[in-house]
Amino acid sequence: MSKGRLSRRTFLQLAATATAGAALPESLLGMVRSAAAGAPLGAQYIGKLEGPEIIRDVAKFPKKFAEAPMLAELVKAGKLPPVEKRLPDPEDVMVVKPLKEIGKYGGRWRRGFTGPADNENGNRIVSTDKMLMFDYTGNKVTPALAKDWRLSDDGKVCTIFLRKGLKWSDGKPFTADDILFWYEEIYQNKALVATSIPELQVGGKPVRISKRDDFTVVFESPEPYFLLVDVLAGDTLIGGGQATGSARANFMGGYAPAHYLKQFLPKYSSEDEVTRKAKAAGFDSWVSYIRNRTNWALNTELPTLGPWKTVSPINTPTWGMERNPFYWAVDTAGNQLPYIDRLVMNLAENLEVLNLRAVAGEYDLQERHISLSKLPVFIENQKKGNYTVHLDTSQSGADAAMLVNTAYEGDPEVSKWLKNRDFRRAMSMGMDRDQLNEAFWLGIGTAGSAAPADDVAINPGKEYRKKWATLDLKQANALLDKIGLTKKDGEGYRLRTDGKGRLRIELMTVGGQFIPYTQVAEMIKQQWKKIGLDADVKETERSLAFTKTANAEHHIMFWTVGGSENLYLFPRHVLPVDPAECHLGMPFARWYASNGTQGKKPDNPEMLRAFELLRSAAGKKEAERIKIAKDIWKILVEECWAIGIVGVSPAFMGVRIVKNNMGNVPARQTNAQHARTPNTSHPATLFFKS
Repeated sequence: MSKGRLSRRTFLQLAATATAGAALPESLLGMVRSAAAGAPLGAQYIGKLEGPEIIRDVAKFPKKFAEAPMLAELVKAGKLPPVEKRLPDPEDVMVVKPLKEIGKYGGRWRRGFTGPADNENGNRIVSTDKMLMFDYTGNKVTPALAKDWRLSDDGKVCTIFLRKGLKWSDGKPFTADDILFWYEEIYQNKALVATSIPELQVGGKPVRISKRDDFTVVFESPEPYFLLVDVLAGDTLIGGGQATGSARANFMGGYAPAHYLKQFLPKYSSEDEVTRKAKAAGFDSWVSYIRNRTNWALNTELPTLGPWKTVSPINTPTWGMERNPFYWAVDTAGNQLPYIDRLVMNLAENLEVLNLRAVAGEYDLQERHISLSKLPVFIENQKKGNYTVHLDTSQSGADAAMLVNTAYEGDPEVSKWLKNRDFRRAMSMGMDRDQLNEAFWLGIGTAGSAAPADDVAINPGKEYRKKWATLDLKQANALLDKIGLTKKDGEGYRLRTDGKGRLRIELMTVGGQFIPYTQVAEMIKQQWKKIGLDADVKETERSLAFTKTANAEHHIMFWTVGGSENLYLFPRHVLPVDPAECHLGMPFARWYASNGTQGKKPDNPEMLRAFELLRSAAGKKEAERIKIAKDIWKILVEECWAIGIVGVSPAFMGVRIVKNNMGNVPARQTNAQHARTPNTSHPATLFFKS
């Protein structure tokens, strides 16, 4: 290696360490930057965490407002009211200080997407449509739809103050009535939401929502609920915002456009009438029809609150979005956001095509579906494609994990082993994570359990990274022998104890994801031969896979545990608690969410203990919550329900390809589920310099 240059492997390892939380000292970062100067791997990949700022001092608010030329033309033609009439009241507008400079209006942001199931591709970009949100660090709650909030000293009353004059994308007022409409007519409508959500419960008792006036909403808890503010800001079923809530088809998000949706509910006409409308539109029931009508990515008529709204639906080859003329944010100079006029997502036949288009420079900014395995190719083609690569490393302990369905009952023999802790531990110790890391993460990931990164506050201790999570064929074989799986066939595979032949575990994967789950599973299948376990890898279309997990029909699902580094805001991938999405045993999730009135109670005492700890934490202040979370993570690692493979890498939406003419791009952005990456970077402040 020549003087002043780093090898690609060394550079990426240092970059991964730095982006995981600036763990490298500034002096070492400086050395890396200097050494990397002029090398194919540029110093900008390390990057510092940065982002825009929400201004809260009204004295610093702009006095005059400006708008995009395309909207000014509509105003001139009498098709839109002036910008001052479209924004909230001057003292209630959201003012965003862009990261680097005041941007320019115009342009079309080109991206790629993979089809109708890829709604998160757009959800995350418009996710300022939340009551509260996190700032660019992912650690601090800031205003969004709500200009302010107040939590009582006893933690039982959370008051939300909405922005006066805020409007839906069709110009109709957004008020407390839209929150009450969601709460009373949608959330409490059992035909639409069959199971109460855990985020609106504390101590198993419901949280009540009421209206104090048109712009003030009160959340009242029967017990202290200090976590509620974070819940409202995070990627939760109540805090996800309109885009995320609708996309989950569970009518979550915390509010809804009453003036538009009333026409689809029986209460405001009759069940016969709404059923007639549904069937005329090609739906089998009014429930399935309203599910479609509340999905912002499918329904171009749905009033929304994000910076862009859908004009060409996601179930077409081009998912198109156009600026929301009533978006309620401006920059510090008074220019209404967003700067960019349109987003255009072009359908890619598969991930290979999407990545090839990115290499060719056909996307302006793309982080979703960009493959870490192709990082060397992206780096080598930067100049030709006129783009720059950024690495945003996640703090998630497992980009890929095996999520074991301990509620499986389809085959009594398989069910018995999936519920057996020693069997799960043997599966974990029978895989060679270092080989997987080299093959699919270029060696820059961290092999080990699903526990969050070592520098995350709730990490249970460094020793839990490797616990039951290192290759140990001797111990894995011993555990399988101990539990009674001693007989083998002629090829060395273990036989079922019921005399019905070889024991085979089904590994369900979903293609077209950030991680090549199918290929990872196939390698694990080969590795498991050394402990006598046979596996059947089944790649399944995403919606069908989620249907199977919703019915607890699968053995093991390959998925991420991303988001669980903020355990209370996103526990669904490590504990079965979320009835909207659960790969670890949906009957248990329904039991937990309904406080025991639905689903099935787990027979595992450690799972029940984890449930109890999770539920108790909502009423505790932060320091106590951190301690409880560490205790939960100790249980999770010991029990191996979510078996981590490799994580703490940029593999999961952390390889960012950015055209060089795009402005206000952070060198590094928070890559976390609760932050709705890239939402905390305020995509509405991105612009084209030319």
